[in-house]
Amino acid sequence: MPHFLGADLGGTKTHLVITDEAGRVLGFGQSGPANHQSVGYSGTFRALRAALDQASEAAGLTVGAIRSAAFGVAGYDWPSQKPAMAEIIKRLGLDAPYTIVNDAISALVAGSEEGWGVSVVSGTGCNCRGWDREHKREGRVTGFGTLLGEGAGATELIHRAMQMVAFAWTKRGRATSLSEALAAAAGARDVDDLLEGYTQGRYHIGGEAARLIFQHAEAGDAVAADLIDWAGAELGAMACAVIRQLELEALAFDVVLAGGMFDGGPRLVDPMRRAIHQTAPRARLVRLTVPAVAGAVLLAMMDAGLEADVALRAALADSLMQVHRAAEAAPGATSDRESS
Repeated sequence: MPHFLGADLGGTKTHLVITDEAGRVLGFGQSGPANHQSVGYSGTFRALRAALDQASEAAGLTVGAIRSAAFGVAGYDWPSQKPAMAEIIKRLGLDAPYTIVNDAISALVAGSEEGWGVSVVSGTGCNCRGWDREHKREGRVTGFGTLLGEGAGATELIHRAMQMVAFAWTKRGRATSLSEALAAAAGARDVDDLLEGYTQGRYHIGGEAARLIFQHAEAGDAVAADLIDWAGAELGAMACAVIRQLELEALAFDVVLAGGMFDGGPRLVDPMRRAIHQTAPRARLVRLTVPAVAGAVLLAMMDAGLEADVALRAALADSLMQVHRAAEAAPGATSDRESS
């Protein structure tokens, strides 16, 4: 019986699964972050090795039993990175055909009904990728966030929020309850201390503080509400760029929403939907409800000639969700809701 390997290498965690051709998960492995931008390629290898060892032991299989594999990799942004990733996979001892894609493509294959369309990732960071129906053309943004003007994941939202706090402090903008909230989150004495420490590197406010912006928007703070509108419009603009690259404007297709920022619900999704529908009125926004590693497994199966039909997708999703829930409930497990 053929076996398939799929891996999702994220900025906060790594998932790896081994399945049979019916979509039944035989082994599941979970380890730490694997984005080379934060842990280096040596860290990528360690995370992947640890997850593979767990999955192989659970499945009772060696890596030699794998017929086809696929890896969805956070931070895999440019062709020049392929040799380094290929060397890592070679060190695993894998002797089977494999595919390497950006992890946004894994999310797209996992969450879209037909395995094509556009995915928008908004977790700690943000990204957007797309495939045409034949998987011949890929559309993309750079994936480099604020550096190249792309938003918005939680990090970019906080970056923008701190600008609004500064505007309020200088009387350039409106007063906002976020000023005191972010000062408290940073451990600053007051807003003056927050801004001084933030600019001098004494205070760092991570993406986890983005939840405060949603809370204050719900409580009626206009600046917080505008920030979320901005984030939704930015995510929509990224999607529209990829839609235009792939010439999908007139088609009906899925836009898969992946990442913890979308837990914010309609307040974030509605402005995004409005932006997308101005370019592609028939686009369907759907939330990713299974771990993105499902997309990597499906890619491995499709590369081996299997059809990723409804029955296979359902069987894989059910089996994967069972093992994923068990892993999340295990002692010491950490949530991956903010993966990117």
